Amino acid sequence: MTTALARKKLLAFSAFLAEEERSTATLSKYSHDVNTFLAFADDGEITKSTVLAYKEYLGEHYAVSSANSMLAALNSFFRFLGNASLCVKQFKLQRQAFCPEEKELSKEEYRRLVAAAEAQGNEALSLIIQSICATGIRVSELRFITAEAVRSGEASVHCKGKTRRIFIVSALRKRLSAYAKDQGIVAGPIFLSHTGKPLDRSRIWRNMKCLCRAANVSPTKVFPHNLRHLFARIFYGIEKDIVKLADVLGHTSINTTRIYTVTTGEEHRRCMETMRLIL
Repeated sequence: MTTALARKKLLAFSAFLAEEERSTATLSKYSHDVNTFLAFADDGEITKSTVLAYKEYLGEHYAVSSANSMLAALNSFFRFLGNASLCVKQFKLQRQAFCPEEKELSKEEYRRLVAAAEAQGNEALSLIIQSICATGIRVSELRFITAEAVRSGEASVHCKGKTRRIFIVSALRKRLSAYAKDQGIVAGPIFLSHTGKPLDRSRIWRNMKCLCRAANVSPTKVFPHNLRHLFARIFYGIEKDIVKLADVLGHTSINTTRIYTVTTGEEHRRCMETMRLIL
C-alpha cells in the first residue's frame, strides 16, 4: 500500500469512526496521528518495516503513553483498511504506583482556584470548575449540564456510544439555578459563550491557566481533566469501590479507572510510618 492511497482512505476512516459514534476529539486525534505517520513515511510504500521504523522514532521522541496512543490510532487505521498485518505492538508500560506530586491537584489547591475565579468576578469559571470536580464529568460533557438537568438534579450524559446518569448535588444545584436565572437561561446548556454556543474545552483550559498565579497553584496541575482526577480520588477514598467509580466516570475498563486512583504516595507513607516495624 502506498502513502498516496492511504491518504485517500483517511476521509473514509474518519467517516467510519463517526458512524461508530466516536467523539469529535477522537476523530481529530486519530486523523492527526495517521497524518503524522504518513508524513514520516513520505511518499514511499508502506511496509511492516516502515511501521517498525516509525515505532522506533516515536520511542525516541515521545513519552511512552503518547507513543502508545499514536500507535493505537495507526493500528485502528490499518485494521480499517484490512491490512492488520501492518499493526505493531505497543510499548510496554509499567503501571505507576504513585503520581508525581508536581502533577496532582490537591483539594486545597482546587479551593484556591475557585476562590481566585470568584475574586476575579468570573462566576461562570468558578461554577465550571466546581461542576467538573463535583460530578466527575469530562470537560467535553459540560454541555449536558443543562437547565433541565439542574432542575431534576441529574444529567443524562451521552459519550462514546454510552449513556450514564450524573447526579448534581444540592449545593451545586442551588448555585447553578441562581446563575441560570441571572443569565436568563431556562433551557439547554448552562455554560455558553458570548455567541450562545456551549463553551469549548480550549477556552476553558486557557481561562483556568489564567488563575494559576492568583491561586498560587503550579500551572502543571491546572487543567480540566485534573479536576476529574481529584473527584475520582476523593470518591474512591470514601467508597473504596473501583467498580462503582468506573460506572460514575463512564469507563468501560477498570484498568482505566485505576489510573484515576493513583496518589502521590503520601497516604501510603503515613500508613507505613504508623506500622513502626523498625526496632
